[in-house]
Amino acid sequence: MADLSLPTVFGLLIAVSVWAYALTAGADFGGGVWDLLASGPRKTEHRRAIAHAIGPIWEANHVWLILCIVLLFVAFPTAYAALLTALHIPVVAMLVGITLRGAAFVFRAYGPADGTWPGWGAVFASASAVTPVLLGVILGAASSGAIHLDTTGQVHTDFVSEWWAPFPWAVGAMVLALFAWLAAVYLTVALREPALRDDFARRAMLANLAFGGCAALAAWTAREGAPHLFAVLTASAMAWTMQVVTAAAALGALWALHKRRYALARVLAAAQVSLVVAAWAVAQNGQILVGQLTLLQAAAPDGVLVPVLVTLGLGSLALGPAFWWLFRVFGESR
Repeated sequence: MADLSLPTVFGLLIAVSVWAYALTAGADFGGGVWDLLASGPRKTEHRRAIAHAIGPIWEANHVWLILCIVLLFVAFPTAYAALLTALHIPVVAMLVGITLRGAAFVFRAYGPADGTWPGWGAVFASASAVTPVLLGVILGAASSGAIHLDTTGQVHTDFVSEWWAPFPWAVGAMVLALFAWLAAVYLTVALREPALRDDFARRAMLANLAFGGCAALAAWTAREGAPHLFAVLTASAMAWTMQVVTAAAALGALWALHKRRYALARVLAAAQVSLVVAAWAVAQNGQILVGQLTLLQAAAPDGVLVPVLVTLGLGSLALGPAFWWLFRVFGESR
C-alpha cells in the first residue's frame, strides 16, 4: 500500500460510499420490501414498526449515493460518461423509484387519515422493492465488461444490451434479498414486542436463504455474463477466503437469530453485507470499467483530485459528527 495512488484512493472512497449506502439505505429499502409483503394477523403492526424504524433517518442515508455519484463524476469523468450513457435507462428508473418511494412515504405518513390516499402505501412498498433490483442491475452491468469504448473514449451502445442480460438481473435479485435480510435483522433489534421480533427473525432467515440462492445464480451466470469477475472470484486464495468468511458470517447470523441473540445477529449481518461489498470491490481488480478502463486510465488530473480530496476531508469533519448525532438521537427515541 506504500504506492497507493490518488486514483486508487478515489476508487476506495467510491467502494466505501457503496458500502455505507448498503448498510443504511439498503436496510430502508428492505423495510419497504417487508411492508409490501406484510401478512398475517400482525401485518398492521409490522407496517407501523417499519415506518417508525426508518422514518427519522431514511432521507439522510441517500447522502452516500450522492457522494458515490459525485466522486465518480469528478474523479473518473470518462467512466462516468460511459456508464451514464450505456445504463441511462436503469439509472433513470432507479432515480424515479427513489423519488416515488420518498414522496409516497411522506404522503402516506402525513396525508389525510380518512382513507382517501390508500394507494401511497402500495407505491412506497413497490418502489422499495423495485429500486434495489435496479441498483443491482446497474452494478452488475458495470462489472460485466459489456460496456465498450472506441479509441477516442466514446461509448458504443444500443442502450439496452449492456444491462438486459441474465447476470445483471441476477445481481439485482441478490441485492434485493440482501437488503431485505438486513432490514429484517435490524428490526429484530429495534423492536421490543417479542411476537414482532420473532416474526421478523423468521423473515430474516428466509431472506438470507434467498440471498444464498440468488448469489449462486449470479455466480453461475457470471461465467458467461461477467467472465472477468468470475475469474477473479475463483482464481485466488484470498477470494475464496473472503467467500468462506462471508458464508460463516451468514451462518453465524442465522444461528444468532435462532437463539434470539438479536444484537449479535445485527453485527454478523452487517459483517456479511460488508464482505459482499468488499468482494465486489476486489473483483473489480483496479478497473472502473471492466476490460476498458483502469482507475489510473480513467482518473482526472491530480490538479482536480487533490482539491477534491482536501474538500472531502474537511466536509467529513461536519458530516461524521452530524450522522453520529442523528443516529444517537433517534436511536434513543425508539
